[in-house]
Amino acid sequence: MTASFMSGERTVVVLFIAGVLYYLPFSLLFPHGLALSLLALSAFFIEISYDNSSPSFSLFHSRPGASSGILLGSVTLPSLFLSKLIQFSRGFSSSQINLQELQYLTLQYWATSATSFCVLLFLAVVLRRRSSFSATGWGFGFSLCFLFLQPLICFLALAATFQTDLHLALKLSWVFCHGFAAVKLMQHFLQTFPSCASIGEVLLVSAGIVLYFGDMLLLTVIKLCQLLMPSELVTAQYEIGRSEIGIIIQGLLLGLLLYPIAFKYAIQIWDWCTNTESSESRRYNEIGRSLLFTTSFLLVMTVIVPSWMQFVHEFHMHPFFWVLSFVFSEPSKRLSLCIYWVIVIGVSVLRFYNISKNSKIERILLRKYYHLMAVMMFLPAVIFQPKFLDLAFGAALAVFLTLEIIRVWRIWPLGQPIHQFMNAFTDHRDSDLLIVSHFSLLLGCALPIWMSSGYNDRPLAPFAGILSLGIGDTMASIVGHKYGVLRWSKTGKKTIEGTAAGITSVLASCLLLLPILASTGYIFTQHWLSISLAVTASGLLEAYTAQLDNAFIPLFFYSLLCL
Repeated sequence: MTASFMSGERTVVVLFIAGVLYYLPFSLLFPHGLALSLLALSAFFIEISYDNSSPSFSLFHSRPGASSGILLGSVTLPSLFLSKLIQFSRGFSSSQINLQELQYLTLQYWATSATSFCVLLFLAVVLRRRSSFSATGWGFGFSLCFLFLQPLICFLALAATFQTDLHLALKLSWVFCHGFAAVKLMQHFLQTFPSCASIGEVLLVSAGIVLYFGDMLLLTVIKLCQLLMPSELVTAQYEIGRSEIGIIIQGLLLGLLLYPIAFKYAIQIWDWCTNTESSESRRYNEIGRSLLFTTSFLLVMTVIVPSWMQFVHEFHMHPFFWVLSFVFSEPSKRLSLCIYWVIVIGVSVLRFYNISKNSKIERILLRKYYHLMAVMMFLPAVIFQPKFLDLAFGAALAVFLTLEIIRVWRIWPLGQPIHQFMNAFTDHRDSDLLIVSHFSLLLGCALPIWMSSGYNDRPLAPFAGILSLGIGDTMASIVGHKYGVLRWSKTGKKTIEGTAAGITSVLASCLLLLPILASTGYIFTQHWLSISLAVTASGLLEAYTAQLDNAFIPLFFYSLLCL
């Protein structure tokens, strides 16, 4: 019973929460820390009740071989934003952060917290309906008590911050709309892509997408209100500065995420209007679908998305031409970097693809070579060209999304070849419906860098994804596979030797990075002991978790480095 109560993953997550709370400035952020504690306690007991329920209970078809991951999925984003609030509170006390930025980050924290609350409440209701009280146990009752205290704390914290009832009503409605939207998106994802992800993974993805869409919607509403009814209520409390690169990335990604919804209905109309009885007519139908995809895709990406970008931000030219002018503002450095990336990608992909077809090397090890390729590509850029790397990450993610749309819809003539090529690098965490590993690796490296743009007093924080995935995870897998003997558990494959190698390699990389960062002007203020603890905690999470480590470990490591 004790082993099932405190598994390795839960123990690491509890220690992670304790570490975040240890650095909390209680005079400023006590309600936020209390809300996170209650959220973690309720998620802890709900996960135990869910994992101990009978197999016939499960409402969703989650990824086989993975635990539910409810605790880890519930606390990752709230802990991340609380860590950023702790970091921003240091900047605010030194007058490097203005009040609007701090208030907006606080709103995002409560939005992620409300998202986890609504998902946990939904899971608790489903669990209670499908299980007897004896199956859920006393811990389930405690989880509900902790859960319902969380929105009360949110209400009191926001009421103390904003002076008028209208401000408070707007904030609360905005915050909890994120939660309701995340629950619907999570249900849709688990039903549309069964057995592709655990509940914790879907919770993390749903919360992130809803938060990103919410930011876009808020920005659009602000601009509309400024045009229709200029008011200090709108501008002073909600508006923060945005960079051109951030707007371009947001527009591209959201356009690509929304495009399949419209394309689905366009394809249904096309199939209804065309005859596919003979083989020749089916051939013409495929060509017609391809032309429909190309035309609609170009319309969205070259007209609709840029129009939104220019509406919410004052570009003096078409965003595409702005990107070209940005790249050619330092042509020798940025074009050289592009050429270097193309060479590394071309050589690596061809080499690894041939190995995957003709070699008996396990796919999990073959995929780790892509992690090393990410280190070779991104490490020089994040040191010497961070802004250009921000834009390059957005472009690469847009390419990945486009290729995945073509693969899933089997758009002629590239759909089937892309599908066959991608299948050469899949493992048990991917499926024919959805291949996520390359997305998680790219986002795992990109998110810490994107979140470090602007104010950042922790120079190692942008490297969280590159260090944890490109170096730590890779060394842990290679050493554990070749030399590992002592396993962390009887049923798992992770070894103590592999974990030790991963932790040691990341610490050694940090030691090598610090002089390089110091030579470029960064001032190092973080204690080495705190870095060692962050690296060790991330290594232990990699050893114990059955979740998609590319998604969780970079955010986990980044949160600790910000403290």
